[in-house]
Order: sequence, then C-alpha cells, then structure tokens
Amino acid sequence: MSASLLSPDELEAALRAIGAERYHNRHPFHRALHDGKLTKGQVQAWALNRYYYQARIPAKDATLLARLPTAELRREWRRRIEDHDGNEPGTGGIARWLRLTDGLGLNREYVESLDGLLPGTRFAVDAYVHFVGEKTILEAIASSLTELFSPTIISERVAGMLRNYDFITEETLAYFTPRLTQAPRDSDFALAYVKEHARTPEQQQAVLNALKFKCGVLWSMLDVLDYAYVTPGNIPPGAFRPS
Repeated sequence: MSASLLSPDELEAALRAIGAERYHNRHPFHRALHDGKLTKGQVQAWALNRYYYQARIPAKDATLLARLPTAELRREWRRRIEDHDGNEPGTGGIARWLRLTDGLGLNREYVESLDGLLPGTRFAVDAYVHFVGEKTILEAIASSLTELFSPTIISERVAGMLRNYDFITEETLAYFTPRLTQAPRDSDFALAYVKEHARTPEQQQAVLNALKFKCGVLWSMLDVLDYAYVTPGNIPPGAFRPS
C-alpha cells in the first residue's frame, strides 16, 4: 500500500477487497462443510470448536467496551454483548449455539467444559481476544469488520447444510437467523466509525492490517480443524474424537 491517504470510499473498497481474498468462506473446510462432504463427526468437531469462539466473543467485546470514551459508543457496543450473552438464561447467541451442538448429539456439559477443544482453536481465539484488548480502539473496531461478509457465509452454510445433511434441521441452525440482521447492523456501525476515524495513512494501514489479522484468526480455526479431522486426520491428545 502506498503512503498516500485514501478517501473513505477507497478505504472501504480496500477493506472489502481483503474480505474477498481472505474471508474463510474460501477455505476448503468451509466448502466441504456446506457442500455436504463431511461426516457427522467432522461437523460435530466444527461445532464444538466454534463454540469456544462464540463463548469468547462477549469477553472480547467487554474488553473494548471498558475503553470506549463515550456513553453513545458504549451503548452501541453493549448490544453485541447482549446479543451473545442474552438478557436472561437460555437466551442469546451462545445459548443458541449450544442448541446447535445439542442437535448434533454432543453432550452439553462436554461442550461447555472445553475438554475436547483443539489447542489451535484456543490459541487463535485467545489471540483475537488479546488483540482487541491491547490494540487501539480504532484497530479493535476494525477487526470486527469480518461481519461485513458474514451474511454471505451464513446463507451458504444454512442452505448447504440443510440440503446435504439429514441430521441437520432448521431448529439446529436457529443460531444463524438473528445474525442475518445483527451482523449487518454491527458492521454498518463499525465501517462508518473506521471510515470517519482512520484519518492518516498510518491509521488506515493499521485498520487494513486489523482486518487481515481477524481473517487470519478465522482461517486458522479452519486450518486446525482440517488438519485434525480431514487431512491427515491427526487429532491431538485430549481433543474430541468422533465416535
């Protein structure tokens, strides 16, 4: 990238280009997941490992919330925590994800214990939480911009899994329905914030790097799943083993 300052629209175009190249809908494991090429055990492994990401999202958002300087920004970001944690037991995105793992036949206590988690999943998700807690507010907000691309992957995933797996139902995938409206709402806010506040070439480069980092986190999560459960199928000690 040159040292020249991009216009807000040019910055948005650069961010969208990163998503087009690096978003994890291009990963072979994702393609296999929604094309019906995985076994039930491999789908279970995906859902179990993805649970850790879902469960840590509110902690990630809370670290940012504590640093936001205005009530307006805090109110906006607080909605993300409420979306995932819910406002009472049994509500919110984490609870809906557990209903997904229930529907796949996984023991809920086992999922929540994280005993079967791949080490690589833990490292990738924890790296994201640390990134948001340690980087600037601008970079932390920019790292959430993978949500710009999530409606596409959700639509592909839901349609493909319902079409290709007889053990998947609409109720099993109920987690994704609210995300079709939540993710665009959240990404619209984050994109507007980034376009307004990335005012120097250095800040713009930091924003682009933040999105690249987040895409790398999501890609890495699928890399470790593919290595452990597809090719070569090297499941590390202690990790979930499909029956």
